[in-house]
Amino acid sequence: MRRCLCLLPLLFFSAFAAGPQDFLPPAPPWHGASEVLLAPAGHPWITPAEKTGLTDSPGYDETVAWLKKLCAATPLVTMEEFGRTAQGRPLYAVLARRGGAGKPVLLAQAGIHSGEIDGKDAGLMLLRDIAFGGKAALLDHADFLFVPVFNADGHERASAWNRPNQRGPVHQGWRTTAQNLNLNRDYLKADSPEMQAMLALINRWQPALYLDLHVTDGVDYQYDITFGYNGSAGQFAWSPRVGAWLEASFEPMVSAALTQQGHIPGPLVFATNNRDLNAGIGAGVAGPRFSQGYGDLRHIAAVLVENHSLKSYKQRVLGTYVLLEAALQSLAAHGAELRAAIAADSAARPAQLPVNWSQAGAPTTTIDFKGIAYEEYLSPASGTKEVRWLGTPMLYPKLKVQLARSTLSLARPRAYYVPVTRPDLIARLRLHGLAVEALTEGKTARVDLARLVGPKSASAPYEGRHPVSFERLEWIPADEYYPAGSVRVPTDQPLGDLAMMMLEPACSDSLLAQGFFPEILQRTEYIEGYVVAPLAEKMLAADPALKAEFEAKLAADPKFAADPTARLQWFYARSPFYDSRYLLYPVGIER
Repeated sequence: MRRCLCLLPLLFFSAFAAGPQDFLPPAPPWHGASEVLLAPAGHPWITPAEKTGLTDSPGYDETVAWLKKLCAATPLVTMEEFGRTAQGRPLYAVLARRGGAGKPVLLAQAGIHSGEIDGKDAGLMLLRDIAFGGKAALLDHADFLFVPVFNADGHERASAWNRPNQRGPVHQGWRTTAQNLNLNRDYLKADSPEMQAMLALINRWQPALYLDLHVTDGVDYQYDITFGYNGSAGQFAWSPRVGAWLEASFEPMVSAALTQQGHIPGPLVFATNNRDLNAGIGAGVAGPRFSQGYGDLRHIAAVLVENHSLKSYKQRVLGTYVLLEAALQSLAAHGAELRAAIAADSAARPAQLPVNWSQAGAPTTTIDFKGIAYEEYLSPASGTKEVRWLGTPMLYPKLKVQLARSTLSLARPRAYYVPVTRPDLIARLRLHGLAVEALTEGKTARVDLARLVGPKSASAPYEGRHPVSFERLEWIPADEYYPAGSVRVPTDQPLGDLAMMMLEPACSDSLLAQGFFPEILQRTEYIEGYVVAPLAEKMLAADPALKAEFEAKLAADPKFAADPTARLQWFYARSPFYDSRYLLYPVGIER
């Protein structure tokens, strides 16, 4: 057995003798004007990635050391630690600023998924050119706040075998953190120390524009730099004026700059069926667990950037450099308009908040899609037809784009009451920057409480928690007592929409839905059959309406009728002895 185990690695690696990614589709040849951005060999400020010809990316310590050296050499660039990872690594934010504060801030983060690290090496090149390459004027009308590696622990779990869908760099980090959490699913619940640090950074700097730099998987196509945001192409945005600014000012400038430099910008591409591109692509509304959805709810111009994984690392890094530079230029040209849009959206208090987005039954549109030709073949491995991308550019005219629609609209309440028994939840609200009113003494408030009917906790965890679903909510008006230390969360505040998204029980992105209240799903008091049986008989005799309801239940539900325990529990649940707090969501809603 030991001999077989020793041979297994040899047999495995022999399949990749030509290289670990020789099975990827062919890449169309690329040369662009942006190649002039590369520092020549021997340049005093050549970046570690440029030394490899943009084929590899440096480790975390080497990256930080290069940045510290840059900061020591120029007053334009400073660096600070803004948090620590789960394994204790420092997280750094780099500030490029000329002159005093008061300008709009561009916050760009790389490596939230650390295998998707293009943004880090592009950011280092741009910082170098701001400091010593004649591009300091980019800071005349905007500050550049740059997080080179957000998921630093995942960054150091580097390997040539981490991302089979991606062409370079040679060594790629890991998608999730050391706690196996996906940071781009953690914005609203903020379970990770990395995200808690990022939210504090956002609260402190209040960025006007927020770029989250990724690399996407999926189908093959011509676009090398794709990006999107809520409000794109006329779709919904919780911050509609900010979304309109992105559509009118940011997108045209960035796309024009990328095109001029030899890149092919495009919209985010999420194929409906990866085996059949002709089925179209999907375009939804990002929820607050994602960067662009969370930024939208916070009235920040938040953009998700997804470089195409099948393009070369050099092409992707250079395209990201162009995008970052153009983003700073868009703030210089249109920063006043963005600030006005942010102020207007922050002041709005919409009566209804659309949530729970679905593509089912939603309208469609079309796009002339710059794709890649492919053929189908029967795979002996999968036993079905698979796609073989051919590397040849091909236009897919009028390709269907599936949009999304809201399936629930929440009426805006006056406030929410969170009991003192949930200090963790109160701390989470403050972490997001929400204004809360702490009760210095106990208070009885008239609120609506929700009881979960037919709840179901997911059998498998999602991002460290067990999500909860339910058939419906039963609303109960109540005079609820909240002890001192409880908080009232008013919705008449700039982040009121965010409070609704977190605390409304019917919202599929709420903290309840994400599994923050497992304690309400358990019962702690019971009743024996020999006790409940005579009680039930008295109830039947005393209440004809109850007797009719019970008989109708027996007739309609044979399984229930044949289950003695279920029958007795039915009566127990309708007796005054039953736990009135069972399945009761503890957050009160002041209408």
